[in-house]
Amino acid sequence: MIVLVLNCGSSSLKYQLVNMDNEEVMAKGLVERIGMEDAVFTHKWNGQKKEVTQSIPDHKVAVQLLLNALTDKECGVIASMDAIDAIGHRVVHGGEEFAASTLITDEVMKALERCSDMAPLHNPPNIIGINACKAIMPNVPQVAVFDTAFHQTMPAKAYMYGLPYELYKENGIRRYGFHGTSHRYVAGQVAKVMGKPVEELRIINCHLGNGSSLAAIKNGKCVDTTMGFTPLAGVLMGTRCGDLDPAIVLNVMDKKGLSTSEMDTLMNKKSGVLGISGVSSDFRDLGAAAAEGNERAQLALDMFHYQVRKFIGAFAAAMGGVDVITFTAGVGENGIEDRAAICDGLEYLGAKLCPERNNVRGKDALISTDDSTVKMYVIPTNEEIMIARDTKEIVAE
Repeated sequence: MIVLVLNCGSSSLKYQLVNMDNEEVMAKGLVERIGMEDAVFTHKWNGQKKEVTQSIPDHKVAVQLLLNALTDKECGVIASMDAIDAIGHRVVHGGEEFAASTLITDEVMKALERCSDMAPLHNPPNIIGINACKAIMPNVPQVAVFDTAFHQTMPAKAYMYGLPYELYKENGIRRYGFHGTSHRYVAGQVAKVMGKPVEELRIINCHLGNGSSLAAIKNGKCVDTTMGFTPLAGVLMGTRCGDLDPAIVLNVMDKKGLSTSEMDTLMNKKSGVLGISGVSSDFRDLGAAAAEGNERAQLALDMFHYQVRKFIGAFAAAMGGVDVITFTAGVGENGIEDRAAICDGLEYLGAKLCPERNNVRGKDALISTDDSTVKMYVIPTNEEIMIARDTKEIVAE
């Protein structure tokens, strides 16, 4: 079975074409900086790589680019789209309607639309990817794999808000958590690398990128996470504000005369490190600007590092300790300076970073010292293989 996996993020799109008979990745690629003039499309196949920098205004254009690449005479790996047996999609928010991956039907699509207001940066591009594939390959089964599913093991004390209980029962207002597919993969992978059962570990996974979340994973199950009812909560992110005093929302709307839609845009697309720095939502740009003396860029980085470190401490308390801290996603896997800044001050936990080991990008690697009682690892995430596995299982039923 050949499965195409699409992972549409808020400003990126990752894809893999996987032969599930042996889980061989036939081709894969990444579209970065979607919405920017200097967006980058990278396609890899048979040990070769093609990279193009161009304007990619939205996710629909990005999807068309990757579909063209897969069947291209020069860099394609299949003769036509007919070779694809199933398509698996990362879908960010399943609300309380979806606690597990599911085959996509018209009814499922309606439910995804209903959940879009809870993940305004993510569910819409997820839906665009589904619709684009449906238009080109209407007879190919598609599966939705939800970021929220892994967090369904959280206890009520972790997912409930201090609001009238009726809002939970009637409107589903609760903490859902996101990046669950990534957190699930990394937990299993670090346990494999350590040679220990995941059921015996207390893991704090730091999924750090344009969107960031941390998860407390005890004995293989999520017990808490930083994102909430939507992916807006938690630490400072690329364009998202993270946790706020809710009264700020009312104050700003009143003082600036903003509608709910305008306030939503401000918090989701104009805040975060972009809003603080005034430079960029891309952490690489921030690092370069800070190195040149830009104080606001440095402040944005300092805020991000501090908030991640603070949540690591909170989750260690929630689990009664921590055995391993993992770093994954774009910043977590590649941000050498970011990891160093986050770990500076964690020594009280017994977590000691090794500068030499930390000088690594994009591969499984131990980055803590030999005498660190809390182990720290870089573990590149692979949401795509988790999505492909779920897709194969559901289509084969």
